[in-house]
Order: sequence, then C-alpha cells, then structure tokens
Amino acid sequence: MKGRQVAFLIIAILLADQALKVYIKTNYYLGEEHNVIGDWFRLHFVENEGMAWGWKFGGDFGKIILTLFRLVAVIFGTFYLRSIVQKKYHKGFIICAALIYAGALGNLIDSMFYGLIFNNSEPFLVAQLLPDTGGYTSFLHGKVVDMLYFPIIHDAKFPAWFPVWGGEDFEFFRPVFNLADASISTGVIALLIWQKRFFPKKDDEPKPSTETEAVVNDSTQVL
Repeated sequence: MKGRQVAFLIIAILLADQALKVYIKTNYYLGEEHNVIGDWFRLHFVENEGMAWGWKFGGDFGKIILTLFRLVAVIFGTFYLRSIVQKKYHKGFIICAALIYAGALGNLIDSMFYGLIFNNSEPFLVAQLLPDTGGYTSFLHGKVVDMLYFPIIHDAKFPAWFPVWGGEDFEFFRPVFNLADASISTGVIALLIWQKRFFPKKDDEPKPSTETEAVVNDSTQVL
C-alpha cells in the first residue's frame, strides 16, 4: 500500500470527523437530540473531557496528561505508519493502523484547539466559532465533541428477578461517540479479528531435503 493512499484515508477520516463536529458544535445546543433513522439512530450532542466513549481520567490535571499522551502517541504513530508502509506490511494491517491513527488525531484536535476557537456550549445555547469573547478554555483543555447515538433497544427494563439491576431501565447501545472513536474501534476490532492473516506464522520446521537418502561410497556408480 502506497503512502499517498494511507494519507488520503487519514485525511478523509479527519475531514469527515471535524466537519461533523464543527456542524454539531455550531448548530446544536448541549444536550440537543434529533432522530436520523427511526428511534435507533440519533444525533445527540454531548461533550466529554476524557477518553473515548465519554470516559474520564483524573480531573483537570488528568485532562492535560491525557492530551499530552495523545500528542505523543500521534507523533509516534506518524513515524510508525511511515515505517510499516516502507517495509510493505500487510495492506490490512496498514489500514487498521491508519484508522487508529486518524481517530486519535481527530480527538487530539478537539482537546488541543476547540477550547480556543469555540465559546462554551450550554443547554439551549449554541456555541460560536471564533467568538469575539474568545474561547471557553485554554490550550490542551478542549472538550471532545460526541454526537452519534444508537439506542437500538430503549424504553425497556430489566426484569425484577435480574441481579443488581432488577427493575431498572435498560438501554442498548448507550454510549454517545464520534467518527474518530468509531475509526479507532474499527481499527482495533479488525486487528483482533484478522491478526492471524496480517501476521501469518512462519514455518519454523526445516523443510524436507530433496536429496536422496542413498548412501554414497566408492562403489556407487554414477551414470
């Protein structure tokens, strides 16, 4: 797989991810939700200060550490992608690595710059891009924009006899995520499924010799 093809894939994911995030950020107020396909595919605007899928990590200090970790991972990933392309690794593995890289870079952009270029999103208040009053926070403290919501099973309850959660509301699939998260997850899942194809085991056993096992001695006649 050529480097230009990898770059095109990464850029395409980044453009789609950032275009959707900017659209949601500048057109939806925090918590706003609209159905796209029935009740099971919705756009639901939330922001998270932590990892993918809305997980959090260590408050304000943890946010800086997480953003710096993403930055280091993206820098390392740039050189790693270049290396595996040059060494002509399996095409599927390169695609998976590119998906993970593009997703990490997409969320890193939010963390690094969104706090500088947007004002704060609030319930019933839509944010502006490059507001006169400045951004809502400082460099490295931006919130990641999430919007993809797939409550395939909703308005259901666990049966009363169910341990721990008996009688409570049940919903599948609950997390709200973005295209960058989806890109990372797709790359990781594909690696787990097809790792044997991407990294076939080499046959360490010596191949059988094609030479004859006949004993050669002085009495052997060569025809």
